[in-house]
Amino acid sequence: MCSIPNKARFVRDKFWAISSRYDLLNSLLSFGVDRYWRKIAIRELVSIQGDYILDLCAGTLPLSIELIKKDKGNKKIMALDFCLPMLLTGRYRVCSLPGKDRIKLICGDGQQIPVRDACFHGIMVAFGVRNFSSTLKGLKEMYRVLKPGGKVVILEFSRPTNPFFKPIYMFYLNKILPFVGGLISGHREAYDYLSQSIGSFYRQHEWISLIREAGFINITYREMTLGIVTLCTAIK
Repeated sequence: MCSIPNKARFVRDKFWAISSRYDLLNSLLSFGVDRYWRKIAIRELVSIQGDYILDLCAGTLPLSIELIKKDKGNKKIMALDFCLPMLLTGRYRVCSLPGKDRIKLICGDGQQIPVRDACFHGIMVAFGVRNFSSTLKGLKEMYRVLKPGGKVVILEFSRPTNPFFKPIYMFYLNKILPFVGGLISGHREAYDYLSQSIGSFYRQHEWISLIREAGFINITYREMTLGIVTLCTAIK
């Protein structure tokens, strides 16, 4: 395997440790709203022209599973993640899913995607871009492997701006989430990292500017659930 930068190695090791309880914790800590967020993201890709989709930072395959369920055509998905136990957990989840043969699992680095240029009609990423050692490099790599006219859909955590809700959410993010996540998983460091990475992620204008710098056009930005999550789409 190629050399992975320190941040990426740290993230991979933490996800490795919590992979068996990752989905349960996601649902508990988001009060089940994470499923709604993903459904909204998938709507952006179901209707695109073309069949080849990259699920980047695929984890346990929740986006791939949702797309296969919703797709009425013959879309084929390459699901890539650098944490093998997460992919193996995902493989177990899809073993009885009709259409499971349309999902190909690849363990690899999202900043060095092992395919030629302009392969995919669409790219989807849920809660993964924060984990890149270089966000811009990751975005440029997405741009490289996307076909001209192709669409990228990025779902990511953000910080609410509502002055009444923001302090409540930040208390939950910084105090409750790491405690509960650590209690259930036995690995509090993973949830401390989650809290810190959300708190330090780009603000709206910075994030849009970075996506544009990577080469994308027609960028859209949508806040969901009082701004704790944002959905961005862009075109190559």
